[in-house]
Amino acid sequence: MKIDCTLYLVTDSTPAILGKNHLEDVVRAAVQGGVTLVQYRDKLSDTGDLIRTAQSLRTICRQHSVPLIINDRVDVALAMDADGVHLGQTDMDIITARQLVGSKMIIGVTVSSLVEAVTAVEAGADYLGIGTVYTTPTKKDTKAILGTAGVRDILDGITGLKKVVPTVAIGGINAKNIQRVMFKSQGKRKRLDGVAVVSAIMAAESPKAAAQALRRLATEPPGFINGGRPHPFKEVDDLLRQANNVIKDLGAKHPLCHNMTNLVVQNFAANVALSIGSSPIMANNGDEAPELAKLGGALVINMGSITPEARSNYVRAAQAYNACGQPVLFDPVGAGATKLRRDTVKSLMAECYFEVIKGNESELIVLWGGLNTQQKGVDSGISTSSDLDKAALTMKLAARERNVVVLTGKTDYLSDGTRTYAIKNGSGYLGRITGSGCTLGTTIAACLASHREDKLLATLSGILMYEIAAERANLRDDVKGPGTFVPAFIDELANVARLAHELNDSWLDQAKVERIGIREPRSV
Repeated sequence: MKIDCTLYLVTDSTPAILGKNHLEDVVRAAVQGGVTLVQYRDKLSDTGDLIRTAQSLRTICRQHSVPLIINDRVDVALAMDADGVHLGQTDMDIITARQLVGSKMIIGVTVSSLVEAVTAVEAGADYLGIGTVYTTPTKKDTKAILGTAGVRDILDGITGLKKVVPTVAIGGINAKNIQRVMFKSQGKRKRLDGVAVVSAIMAAESPKAAAQALRRLATEPPGFINGGRPHPFKEVDDLLRQANNVIKDLGAKHPLCHNMTNLVVQNFAANVALSIGSSPIMANNGDEAPELAKLGGALVINMGSITPEARSNYVRAAQAYNACGQPVLFDPVGAGATKLRRDTVKSLMAECYFEVIKGNESELIVLWGGLNTQQKGVDSGISTSSDLDKAALTMKLAARERNVVVLTGKTDYLSDGTRTYAIKNGSGYLGRITGSGCTLGTTIAACLASHREDKLLATLSGILMYEIAAERANLRDDVKGPGTFVPAFIDELANVARLAHELNDSWLDQAKVERIGIREPRSV
């Protein structure tokens, strides 16, 4: 039997999930809405009740040509002639189960590691359920939370096996994250065939409508991958030739730049946005984001001034921009400094997609996997990493997140997971004024909003505009220190914008960009 795993419903009969609804009614509505596979899971009922309920579900599923899988219980699957059985790691082994059910019945297996996945495929599994992706209230006995990176590692690991089997991700998947899970889990040569959901349908007010929405989301490309296609510009000269056009378009389009940023520097960020040709708004309430996201701009999330309420506001805003296909830049300021910041980073990385992540070395180390790393304040601290180590960190994080990453410092590193560059522009005064990192994020985000074709090119253009303007300000006779640098810097940002509008790219003669030739871990 051909297995369509696009939208896999796993039932839950507990009152906390099912409520007052009848299981059969929910399953009937779900298959009408587009569910392609149903697993009957019930850990509490006795064998007789399990068989009777399963027989009723089988009738409903076969009316819509949807296979019915029984969780754990091989005896129940045999007794009521199910289409298949699903086994966990503590259930009957696959070889024994196959001897009992024969060659025609589907056998699925839950796996949470590459070893388990390889073992299951080689033993004859017909599909794999990979999880747990995120924490979920419907399953308490999870051995590990994989995240999308863990799912991708398993997909990459089983790619070379002789037998190719369908795969679904399971655990905490719903309408808000289904597209992000599908997109970010994609391996080098294999992608997920679908997702398994529980409460997103079982607890829905309308299971049919929920299934329809999930099926659509599972099969349509997410809006936020606009500009995420491989781009021909790799050599520095090619990128620089395009950068002036990016800045020119920014001035012509005046895109909205929505800043959820450090309260200390909101005025500075607004002035920078205006000087480069963008239209700024400072709005930290996530409830405003759905309306603002429809205006075609970009969102900056900067954790400079974190509050207990900030996390939910950030998530609501980022998800609103994700849904509209508009870019989001994340600046994880002081990511490892406090538990509140570490928890906020963890939530944001799990629940949102960021087209660009910009941070110093310490912050990016936290995002890469050091969520227990203690960072002192918001500074990067003294680095012991080599230039190649920094470039590799930038590239690996970009490849894992399938986005663009900027590591800021005396030398900036930029990568989309395939193309990696070092940028050596800037002024020492940028490190002596408040908010220079925040407003770099504003500049990059504005470029992302106006140029959607190549997000790395847009990011590079924003960095160069910002840092070359700082160099130009640094050379002015009226600049005597950091206090006089700030107004001169804003003037030079406006001057660079004017040159670009006049099709004069002479400002790019100062660009100091070098392509870093390190092994590419994967294509974005």
